[in-house]
This record gives sequence, C-alpha cells and structure tokens, in this order.
Amino acid sequence: MSESKLHQQKNSSERRRREFPLRRMVPNILTLLALCLGLTSLRLGLNERFDLAMLCIIGAAFLDAFDGRLARLLRASSPFGAQLDSLSDFVNFGIVPVLLVYLYALQATGRLGWAVILLFSVCCALRLARFNVDIDDGDRPAWKMKFFTGVPSPSAGALVMLPMFLDVGGIISLREQPIIVSANVILVALLMVSNLPTYSGKGFSPTIRRDLVLPLMLGIGVLAVMSFTFPWVTLSVLCLVYYALLPVGWHHYRRLAGATSLTD
Repeated sequence: MSESKLHQQKNSSERRRREFPLRRMVPNILTLLALCLGLTSLRLGLNERFDLAMLCIIGAAFLDAFDGRLARLLRASSPFGAQLDSLSDFVNFGIVPVLLVYLYALQATGRLGWAVILLFSVCCALRLARFNVDIDDGDRPAWKMKFFTGVPSPSAGALVMLPMFLDVGGIISLREQPIIVSANVILVALLMVSNLPTYSGKGFSPTIRRDLVLPLMLGIGVLAVMSFTFPWVTLSVLCLVYYALLPVGWHHYRRLAGATSLTD
C-alpha cells in the first residue's frame, strides 16, 4: 500500500474519532427534556398548581418510554445514556411525584408524612439500582423479558399520584385523608422493591394477528379520546387497571415458569 493511501486512512480514522454522530444525541436529549419536565413539575407543585404539575410528570413518563426505544432504533445505545436515563428516572419518578403528594395531603402530618416520603424515594433508588444490575444479566430466558421484577419507577410515579388524579378528576377527594394517602405511598414503595413479576411490554412480539389490527386501533382511538376529554378520570382508571393486573401478571409468570421447568 502506498504512503499516500496510508496517510489518507490515518486522516480518515482520526476524523471519525473527532466527530460524533448527531443521531446518538437524540435519545439523551429526550432524557434531558424529561428531566426538565420533572423539575418544572416540582416548581408548579410548590405553587399548588397540581394539575399542571401532574401533566408534566405524565409528559416525562411518555418521553421516558420512547428514549430507550429510540436509542435502539437509531443504534445510539450507550452506557452513558443508560446512566443518564436512570438518574432522570430517580428524579422524575422517585422524588418529584411523591413530593407532590406530600405538598398535596401530607404536610399536616409532620415527621410521619415525611418518613413516608423518604421511604418511597429510598425504595425507588433501590429498585433502579437492581434494574441496572439485572439489565446486564445475559442468562435470562427470553420469556422473562416480558416481565419486570417489581413495579417500575414510571408506573410507581403514576400510582403514587392516584389520590391526586381522583381529586382533580372530581371523583373523590382524599386530601383530608392522610392515612389513606400514606398507605398508598407505602404500598407502591414496597411493590417497587418486591420480587413481584409485573408486565414490561418490552419482550412481547412487535407483530400482531391481522384480525386484531382493527380492534387494537379502535381501542387506541377510544383511549386517546378519553385521555383528551376526561384526562384525570382516564388516568385514575388506568392506575386501577394496573393494580388489578398485578395478580394477573404474577399468575402468568408462574404459569410460564412452570412450563419451562417441565421442558428442562
């Protein structure tokens, strides 16, 4: 190989090392936007604008749901992005939602209410740390990819705000019922660090049967209409449905585990 070609290859290699593909920045930008939404939610909560504060958390959850998928689609996954996503999740779903609940209903309880808040945040930190360790486990069977261990932090952030959804939606006010609100916070905190298998949605097939396309589209359309027309009622129902699906997911996991043990 001539000296000129070697020189060109060396320059090309050095240029590639200096340059960074813009597509790899997109998922991290979404993560940072989600973090900004979470912090803005806290500011709105301090001003007692709880409806807008909760919308910011829901928006952060949507961004969180797409940033990882977008990273895989763009082949932009990286350890840096994974750690940034985890830190953003802790703020957006482990700190801000439960602080909104504290400002909403638990301030009058003093130290007891604050202890409940701390418990939730500690459990969220432990849950995220366990998730970061488990994600590197390459020995997990494929069927286990359909399940999380414990309730994931974005779902926990929504579940812990269920009393606020019910109140803002005009269904029932639990603002003067700190015991019920605290019990919900403790329940969600324990579910995060439990070994309860919960549906993840990541391991399911990206394709469906053709005869299910129309019903699925209809269901998504109805959900969209309800979300825009009765957002708080819809969020309340979704949280209650999630609670109802917990034993269903556990039963499904046990059935798959039993079938796997029989084939081994």
